Amino acid sequence: MARRQLPIQPPQRSKSDALRVAALGLLSIRFIQGFIYWGGGSRRFIYAPAKLDPNAANWMANKFQSAMPGALLGTDHIIAFLLHHFYLLYASLILFSAAELIAGLFLMAGFLTRAAALVSIGLSVVLMLMFGWQGATCIDEWTMAACNLAIGATLMLGGSGAFSLDNALLARKPALVERGWFRWMSGALPLPVHGTFRRIALAVFAATVVFNVGTYNYYRGSVITPFHGGPVSPSKHHLALTDGVLLPNGAVRFHAFLDGGTPEAPSNVMTAVLKSNDGCVLEQWDGTALSHLPASAIANEFAYNRFAPGPFGLRAQMGAMATITLPVASSADTGSIHSAATLQLRTVNGNTFNVAVRTE
Repeated sequence: MARRQLPIQPPQRSKSDALRVAALGLLSIRFIQGFIYWGGGSRRFIYAPAKLDPNAANWMANKFQSAMPGALLGTDHIIAFLLHHFYLLYASLILFSAAELIAGLFLMAGFLTRAAALVSIGLSVVLMLMFGWQGATCIDEWTMAACNLAIGATLMLGGSGAFSLDNALLARKPALVERGWFRWMSGALPLPVHGTFRRIALAVFAATVVFNVGTYNYYRGSVITPFHGGPVSPSKHHLALTDGVLLPNGAVRFHAFLDGGTPEAPSNVMTAVLKSNDGCVLEQWDGTALSHLPASAIANEFAYNRFAPGPFGLRAQMGAMATITLPVASSADTGSIHSAATLQLRTVNGNTFNVAVRTE
């Protein structure tokens, strides 16, 4: 009679072996996550220091301002406040760049890995809130920040149990195993939680999914709503015009804000036309007139991205905001206007933007 074969049991791994395998699996993303953030900081401090030079053309404040039109959760007001206070702005850019550099180095080396991963999570959230709407062909800023957020969350939970300074430090000073701060901040040991790691991991997972998917749906839909171009277009320039006033001397003053489009290219206004309510042209400024506006005619609210005369008209960089005065033309007859008229700006792409003009 044949003997009954017992089912073969799969080999069991010890807890330490399982942690080691997971740590080896996370090694690639830990290093590259660190390299991404180190690269961002090192470019500004080492390889392209002009980014932190207020007198340079690629000074970081310009990119900072370009994010303002689509920034979420009030971060646009924070950006505006910093742009109006140079020393706070400069300190913020230095601290942000330093955080990127240090967190990146720590992640690559596996030193205080969980603390560095937590910093990378914060950086990813800030970047997504400010720049997530940008990307002329796709939301590439959102994609990068969303991936980095998920990677940071994974590293914060998983740690750095392989080829890391955390491990080397623990081997040199075994007493650190009793230090709570070391368990929480490094990645050489499991988190000091008893029976609640699953709940922590699921909470981190839920927060990551809700934030990433929620911002994606806001920017592009395609989750619970149809696809859309976003509340702020990252590709088509848009001018928000307000406070149109016809001054007693016949000049026209208005407020303009370039609040949509790509920061990679400026918007160019080619003509401005003042029309009465019945459609009659009362006054017109062509590209030549706009390109020769005096500096006193343009009061920019920020010192970085600005409205300014260009070679073919009036040029604006993303996020530029200004009060503009169009001087009266020599042949203009605006004295008969006693009610609202309309000022229309036409850009080089043929788009038109209107603002009601009242008499002062």
